[in-house]
Amino acid sequence: MAVQPEVNKKSIMRTVLDAADDVFTRITAGIPAGEVRRMIRGEAPGRPNPRLKPHSEAFLLHIKPTYYHESVTKFTHTFRLGLLSTYLFFVETITGLILMIWYAPTPERAYTDMIRLLSNVPFGQLMRDLHRLGAELMVAVVTLHMVRTYLTGSYKAPRQFTWFTGVILLVLTLFLSFSGYLLPWDQLAYWAVTIGTSMAEAVPPPIVGETVNLLARGAPDIGANGLMRFYLLHVLFLPLALFLFFFVHYYKVVHFGISLPSDEEEVGQDTANKVPADRRVYFLPDVMLDEAALLIVFTALMVIASVFFFAAPLESIANPQSTPLHTVAPWYFYWLQGLLKIADKAIAGVYLPGILLVLLIAIPYLDRNPSRRGRDRRVAIISGVVAGVVMIILSWMGTPYYAVQGAPAVEVIQELMPEEGMGPVREIGYAHLPLGVYDTRTHPQTEDEEFNHILHEFEASIASFEAKDPSFNEAYGILTISQEQPSLKRVNWDIYWLSPEGVDETYNRFFFLHEDAFYWEQYGLKDFSFMRPAGEGEGE
Repeated sequence: MAVQPEVNKKSIMRTVLDAADDVFTRITAGIPAGEVRRMIRGEAPGRPNPRLKPHSEAFLLHIKPTYYHESVTKFTHTFRLGLLSTYLFFVETITGLILMIWYAPTPERAYTDMIRLLSNVPFGQLMRDLHRLGAELMVAVVTLHMVRTYLTGSYKAPRQFTWFTGVILLVLTLFLSFSGYLLPWDQLAYWAVTIGTSMAEAVPPPIVGETVNLLARGAPDIGANGLMRFYLLHVLFLPLALFLFFFVHYYKVVHFGISLPSDEEEVGQDTANKVPADRRVYFLPDVMLDEAALLIVFTALMVIASVFFFAAPLESIANPQSTPLHTVAPWYFYWLQGLLKIADKAIAGVYLPGILLVLLIAIPYLDRNPSRRGRDRRVAIISGVVAGVVMIILSWMGTPYYAVQGAPAVEVIQELMPEEGMGPVREIGYAHLPLGVYDTRTHPQTEDEEFNHILHEFEASIASFEAKDPSFNEAYGILTISQEQPSLKRVNWDIYWLSPEGVDETYNRFFFLHEDAFYWEQYGLKDFSFMRPAGEGEGE
């Protein structure tokens, strides 16, 4: 009845089309369907420009400028790192919400829920892999974004506060990723977080350190209370804080504009907001289409990587009574673990990271050079490169390759069949483990070349430790593979040696391998057996 007057003036079809166009314009916050068609065809906007309306009426486009200087739209200027970091945050939010449906943050349920998610939930493993990969990429992209900003001098006036919010976002990103580390409740997560939270005890004075550690763990040791705390940090408090600083950061970026290439400005000047009309590139449609294409390609690469190459590792269930060898922190905290190997916990875990954070925040105020050109900033760039090299060295020191060695016999077995992780034996699989007893003194060989490689590694590893450890004399090993059940093999390692006192010493470990176990998925690998040429591996 309400459209009757319109129908009397126009046809029914025209009235319906106008109503649809009105709805479309409301959805797009001011852009009618005809203008969208002109945007797709690459035509210039009319006057007044309707493509500017969404920036004042749409929620999301409040954080986007209406136009850019053409120099800052080049991919090589920013590599779109800020956009990618924002996009990854939303990927993490979406995949995290999906994973929350099948997860309960209790020690009794957490690990079981992870197994159920990987085995029984459709696309459960894909969602977990995407979430974990997104977290790793988000840390890397935010870090690279800060590095690019530093190298181009884009932290200088008037963007000091923008840099400050960027540093805060970097810290929040690191802790957001780390807080999710505990949630699978496996050995890797449990002991990495145990070591990480133990640094809180070094905060002076002792009463403060003990209190901070207790607040983080919820108890002297990590248990149900600690898991719940990390869960709330991961899904509520840290995302909210990051969301808040994200909008402040974007507001400042829009307010001051993206800094131009330094060679296009006079020293000490900032003309990012003074864009001549002939050098403007409007967000709608040009920049938006470029960003959309980049995000589509980036998403496709993430999905491909998660399907074929990357898998979030899941080790055995957390065991407070058993500390795995060579426990490592997440890769982005390798540098901190490296510091802990050469310095006191208070110095390496509290004072030096605190000083580093203060220096990062203070960079715009310490660097008083008005020029952003590389040739005028040799001290700043050299200082940054030196700091980067130091971080790389410390990160290498934080890896298991720079670890305190255990007993030679323990290390030999750890190399071939680690308690946690894949290792060469699990990699070749059940079918390539022929039954028998293999003594390294006789240099055994079999018809299976992959197993022969294991025997060679076993013999070579013993010889290597014997050569460099005087307490490991006349050492040899015996590997026994037996059939315990129809689909279950037992792998028994025995290592014998003579102590400096002439006493015979022995160390042994045994493991079970099931015919149907997918160790490559359990330990973060993908099965590429389908890529073997036809006939290869058959009949084994």
